[in-house]
Amino acid sequence: MRDNSVTFGTYKTNRMRKKILVAFMLLSVTLYAQKEKDREVCNSIRVEATDTDDEVMTKAAHVVPTTNQWAALNNEFIAFVHFGPNTFTRMEWGTGKESPETFDLKELDTDQWCEAMKAAGMKMVILTVKHHDGFVLWQSRYTSHGIMATGYRDGKGDVLKELSASCRKFGLKLGIYLSPADLFQIESPDELYGNGSTPTLRTIPREVPGRPFRNQTRFRFVVDDYNEYFLNQLFELLTEYGPVHEVWFDGAHPRRKGGQKYNYKAWRELIRTLAPEATIFGREDVRWCGNEAGRTRESEWNVIGAYDEDPASQEEFRDLHGDLGTRHVLLSRERPYYLHYQPAEVNTSIRDGWFYRDDVHQRVRTADDVFDMYERAVGGNSIFLLNIPPNREGRFSSADVSVLREVGSRIRETYGLDLLQGADGPGEVLDGNEDTGLLLDGAVKEFVITVPEPITLNRFVLQEAVRTGSERVEQHALDAWMDGQWKEIARGTNIGYKRILRFPEVTTGKLRVRITSSRLSPVISRVSAHYYRQRLPELRMWREVDGGVHIAGELPEGVRVHYTTDGSVPDSTSPVYTGPVLVENALLKAAAFEGEERGPVCEKRFGLLKRDWKASASVPEDAQHPLKAAFDEQPATYWMVGQVSLPATFCLDLGRQQPISGFAYTPQQEHKEGMITGGTVEVSSDGKQWSKAGDFTFGNLVNDPTRRFHYFKEQVEGRYLRIVITSTEGGSRALSMAELDVF
Repeated sequence: MRDNSVTFGTYKTNRMRKKILVAFMLLSVTLYAQKEKDREVCNSIRVEATDTDDEVMTKAAHVVPTTNQWAALNNEFIAFVHFGPNTFTRMEWGTGKESPETFDLKELDTDQWCEAMKAAGMKMVILTVKHHDGFVLWQSRYTSHGIMATGYRDGKGDVLKELSASCRKFGLKLGIYLSPADLFQIESPDELYGNGSTPTLRTIPREVPGRPFRNQTRFRFVVDDYNEYFLNQLFELLTEYGPVHEVWFDGAHPRRKGGQKYNYKAWRELIRTLAPEATIFGREDVRWCGNEAGRTRESEWNVIGAYDEDPASQEEFRDLHGDLGTRHVLLSRERPYYLHYQPAEVNTSIRDGWFYRDDVHQRVRTADDVFDMYERAVGGNSIFLLNIPPNREGRFSSADVSVLREVGSRIRETYGLDLLQGADGPGEVLDGNEDTGLLLDGAVKEFVITVPEPITLNRFVLQEAVRTGSERVEQHALDAWMDGQWKEIARGTNIGYKRILRFPEVTTGKLRVRITSSRLSPVISRVSAHYYRQRLPELRMWREVDGGVHIAGELPEGVRVHYTTDGSVPDSTSPVYTGPVLVENALLKAAAFEGEERGPVCEKRFGLLKRDWKASASVPEDAQHPLKAAFDEQPATYWMVGQVSLPATFCLDLGRQQPISGFAYTPQQEHKEGMITGGTVEVSSDGKQWSKAGDFTFGNLVNDPTRRFHYFKEQVEGRYLRIVITSTEGGSRALSMAELDVF
């Protein structure tokens, strides 16, 4: 009998480089010899122009995470908190022109935030200490545009300080989001962003009379005015609020000026010195998944081939997403290049949008939705970053807290119990020790686990020894012994840090893991089996042009659907759905019921009926994307025209005079051209005399192309509605609209 177990012994860390000394072990009576002894592994490895395909894949099999990246992967589920002036203006992106008094905070309960995040199973929280508008949430020495200029605690409040204390109380790690973009420093009379200043040798931090630093570390960098400002603020954040475990740099820029460049080499040196345990998001440590909707890929490799130069010394970084690490990508990429270990964060918000707007019109994700994202992200070799925006009372809204608690409960109920306890199989995958692993170096790479009594499962977790053995599995399958034979019950692609296989429940006493394709010999460090108790399904709804709303879902026999149109939560006494329901200008809520058990509530706000609408525009119509596609109740179709000059108008005849309180704009999602970001809405009774109903601004449409609402300050009356379009995303010369709703 041959035992392919391997224990990883001591290893030396020299900044980004590690060397593993693999020990030989005497297990039972068999001595095994590892084929890849004393092999060097690194965080980045250069692929040479002369490397063969086999040499490329061998190098890829020896790229590993740094200590900080490994810690970030182990965080698994972390929180984002977007808070600032946008919370009070209800805008997604600010302008930099807001008065500090806009941030009209009276109370703050960061303990409530942390208690809810802890209940969800989160391990870290990242606060937007400065978003794109430039407003700061801490007592900075280097600007007056922040919380120090508000009435909160008589100008002495500090959101980051309070959050840091709450994190220590509840055992959460702390991260900071500091936007490189800064609209206030663009708009301010004493502008620092893009002001054309000459880089000179400067000391960081700059001394401010009466505000000495306890930390006496000093840096000397040749930088311009804005980089000095940014470095000074980083110094404050990383020395005065306790340990920081992630520094989050957003790649989004609502506006740039003066060719402003960022001296990331200086930023990196300061961060590595002052926050040695911190990963840097948006640079070489952690990357964006490529969307803000929580979507994941079937194969998310963290060993990627996306860099032309060594990421450890690179100064400019672009967003990286898509297929970055499959065998096809690594072998088809032009050589030379660098292989690099860089995990992805899958980010989204618990609400529509990143900032809190209200508890009436702003949709909150269900626990089903968030739990599904958790399993796909964490179980797909990534980190799950969920935003929870505080409301204007400085608290998480009760609806958000309810979802967090339910998600945490499901995680504990499902993954808190390993059904393989007491099983017979390779001890190295069953011992819970991340420093041991099963080396699969034979022609047939598989192993069997037998349990004392049959178990019922529908989840199976696998982990590779990525710290010391990289990511090597490319295809794998799980079999169950059923009716006297092996039956495949699930399959997947790469494993990496963690793979969660989900499948219909089976009952078995024996499981087999097969690695069907890999890079060299993979090392499996852990497996576990689990059972997720199925809940009633989440529903979906859509409307036809005639107003009939369909409600659907994967409903088991005996399950019924109840709904309401008055905004109340449906119960077992609410109307039963039997077919399309006519819904006009109402909030429809529906849920599946089995007995008195209610499934997640699905809701959608439907506007005025569109069957009699007619449209016109100040720009020529394109037959491929006609005007009517903007109100056909089919978001997959869209109105679009190209090469237009702004302002341009889109006019609707609603068919009759009626009250109008606002509208919703859904951008097309095929590409970023023509997304409408700003304009004015006018109404008329005769189509000749127009009165202004309000101005609107929509931000962050490219990264988050979801339905956007704008409500007027006062309800108006009219038959005609005209949108005067004054701006588009990125200054696009096109105009596009997937769907327009009027309320």
